[in-house]
Amino acid sequence: MLLASMQGVRFGYGDVPCLDDADLAIYAGEFVAVTGPNGAAKTTLLKLLLGLLQPWKGEVRLASRNAEGAKLGIGYVPQQIAAFNGGFPSTVLEFVRSGRFARGSWLRQLRPDDHRQTEQALRQMGMWELRHRRIGELSGGQKQRVCIARALAQTPDLLVLDEPTTGMDQESRLGFYDLMRHQVKDRGRTVIMVTHGLSEAEDYLDRTVTLERKEGGGWKCCTTTSCSGHFSPAG
Repeated sequence: MLLASMQGVRFGYGDVPCLDDADLAIYAGEFVAVTGPNGAAKTTLLKLLLGLLQPWKGEVRLASRNAEGAKLGIGYVPQQIAAFNGGFPSTVLEFVRSGRFARGSWLRQLRPDDHRQTEQALRQMGMWELRHRRIGELSGGQKQRVCIARALAQTPDLLVLDEPTTGMDQESRLGFYDLMRHQVKDRGRTVIMVTHGLSEAEDYLDRTVTLERKEGGGWKCCTTTSCSGHFSPAG
């Protein structure tokens, strides 16, 4: 199933295009890394795919339904989200639990499944023991883990992560890539991840999408490379 795509997309800031002639297809059930040099419009690419930015030219499509016909659930963790206000009053548990309202009413009562999904997400990110800590007391890397846990607690169909391993040591990064591989293989989710650490992540990936500079122009998406043979597109 095709979840998201762009064809002939051009976009920039001011009068200067930073993406030019961008083509991309993201299918359900794959783990895709987006990579490229600093300034290569990787974050812009994600925002265009999610509809947070509108292209100057071309077409962007994002599925409204998942393979089962339910509303497509999206979990998005922006770049440097962990730098939010240190005085944020919420505890780790409260913050991650709030992700459970993303697919329902803010006025409903939390159900047993909400608590179960919250605990599971925190344990997966190694943050369960710190669940009663205030967000502002955490390190940058710990905040990053909590933000990812909140996205996981939403049980999204599509998980979009902008440099999610910032602040993690190598062991934690490898554990994170393995977790994302598990989310794709065993949970049927789709993961798109911006990363600079392609060499250490490639064994876990299905494809890489590289942004390359066009001659005399903006960044062109996409060079798409199959990684470990995990994925075979299906209609």
